[in-house]
Amino acid sequence: MSAEYNEEEVEALIAQQMARFNPADRHGSSDPLGAHVVDWRHLTDSAAPAEWAALRDWVEWFVVRYRIAESVVPFCWYRHGQLVEELSALHTAHTAAFDSSDGGFGPIGWHERLSMALPRLTRAYAGGCADGHRDVRSRKVAPIDPQEWDAWTNQAHAH
Repeated sequence: MSAEYNEEEVEALIAQQMARFNPADRHGSSDPLGAHVVDWRHLTDSAAPAEWAALRDWVEWFVVRYRIAESVVPFCWYRHGQLVEELSALHTAHTAAFDSSDGGFGPIGWHERLSMALPRLTRAYAGGCADGHRDVRSRKVAPIDPQEWDAWTNQAHAH
């Protein structure tokens, strides 16, 4: 037999339960299970050495384990921003996929993500450092006319 409650009774039950809630009693962290996401854009100098070391350790394992050609991930990968972002995302996905909290679908999900990432890795680098590192020419940000910007961004342009 199920009990029916009116809105006021539901609110009272919720208030009663919340009164017993103490955030300090919560265990664990609010980080995603098994994952540590690095925001390279906002990484601080103090956090950088540990993050770079963790990524290097994983990349060195990854390129050997999955037989990734140097034409895809060169030895100077850390000097190519797009590769750093892709490899870091793969590292995070791998860590989450093989976390002990995973229900068993993580490993296949990891390999599905890897198959989608390999073409991006290949395009990000395009094999330009076979005989030594070469910086990729950065795209410049063109100045935007403030009046044109304001006129354009005052509409949704959804159609």
